[in-house]
Amino acid sequence: MATDKIDIFDTTLRDGEQVPGCKLDQHQKMVIAERLDNLGVDIIEAGFPISSPGDFKSVQAISKIVQNAIVCGLSRSVEKDIKCAAEALKYAKRPRIHTGIGTSDMHIKYKFNSTKDDIIQRASAAVKYAKSFVEDVEFYAEDAGRTENAFLAKVCEVAIKAGATVLNIPDTTGYCLPHEYGEKIQYLKEHVTGIHKAKLSTHCHNDLGLATANSIAGVTAGARQIECTINGIGERAGNTALEEVVMILQHRMGQYYHTEIKTPQLNNISRAVSDMMCMPVQPNKAIVGDNAFAHSSGIHQDGVIKNRANYEIIDPRSVGVDHSSIVLTARSGRAALAYRAKEIGFNLFKNELDIAYEKFIELADQIKEVKEKDLKLMLSSLFTQVGV
Repeated sequence: MATDKIDIFDTTLRDGEQVPGCKLDQHQKMVIAERLDNLGVDIIEAGFPISSPGDFKSVQAISKIVQNAIVCGLSRSVEKDIKCAAEALKYAKRPRIHTGIGTSDMHIKYKFNSTKDDIIQRASAAVKYAKSFVEDVEFYAEDAGRTENAFLAKVCEVAIKAGATVLNIPDTTGYCLPHEYGEKIQYLKEHVTGIHKAKLSTHCHNDLGLATANSIAGVTAGARQIECTINGIGERAGNTALEEVVMILQHRMGQYYHTEIKTPQLNNISRAVSDMMCMPVQPNKAIVGDNAFAHSSGIHQDGVIKNRANYEIIDPRSVGVDHSSIVLTARSGRAALAYRAKEIGFNLFKNELDIAYEKFIELADQIKEVKEKDLKLMLSSLFTQVGV
């Protein structure tokens, strides 16, 4: 059965870099852009060119080196923004201008001090102007998550008529529940005239910890592009994490969808982005956290040693991790101790293991983790006693 292609739109270099303290220089941006291109992302949002001369130059430089992905520049629905983005993208093999405006009652009243009719006119004008520079124009309806569906549909319809090729439906504040976001995408599929001419895109923030769930709900409802970042980095609580949605689509929904992401590269690019942005990845982060494939409970360790699939639903190698980790703590059992001892050259018989385990538990109660050097020292001290 043929599966639907889901485009992966990476905004690490734009939305991700908006995190305080995560500023990258041009060289770092180019390194990450090349790695994203090699990873297989479909669209790289390289920056917001009008925001600063440095961002303009970075988008321009990235446009020159990216070989495969579409290179995208963000703009507001302002002519000088759009023209600036077009100039920054002029060297791109496949340029895209990303323009739009807020559509929620909150934004219309308190951000723009405007009216719905004015927003519709500005949306149409922005897309038409962007279309005069590039063929590929993505329109974003900022705060779509809190926008009434009927009005959102009107804005989307106008954007399509003006030439938009992609409609970005951002849950800008991370407000939606998954079923609400999915229903919003489905409503647009069913009520926007000409919707077949444009691709619906998800752009979900993680303020309530629902960014990944909302993105997947959007896909099942008909979206065919996911906007995301490496490690889920982004404004406030972050964005949808690229590594999470990609592995969900591959591992749980592969009979329906596919991406072009080379998943064995995920761990390395996660660490590169973390290092360059000085943003540590939390140890229990799904897919790329240090503990994602680490086991310290004796029951879990015994199960993993017998068969990895007992407690791991993803093969670590599929995301670039060499192997699962058996971490020795006071919660570890004999199976884990024997396994780790064998790794460093100590093959323990049952009686020897019993003696070693008693000593191990004493040591593990004193320190948080018994590392290889600690284990080797302990077993060496017991060597003459147990006859290893």
